[in-house]
Amino acid sequence: MKAGIHPENYRLCIFRDMSNGEEILIRSCAETKDTAEMDGVEYPLIKTEISASSHPFYTGKMKLVDTAGRVDKFRNRYAKFKK
Repeated sequence: MKAGIHPENYRLCIFRDMSNGEEILIRSCAETKDTAEMDGVEYPLIKTEISASSHPFYTGKMKLVDTAGRVDKFRNRYAKFKK
């Protein structure tokens, strides 16, 4: 890495895909209070709703991803115009 261009807290972190439990160990400077263990070492944990391991574009499987009822809200709104 080139010196002086990365933040000081650039460190290894675990990114966990909450839809399927897949964990990826990569570097990040994102702030988090959670930690998790991988291979006997504890790292900061960053939770994501979707990643390449669960996204329909990468998996080839169509899957309805509903975060906080957004799909239901959209369907209710669309139903009003459909009549």
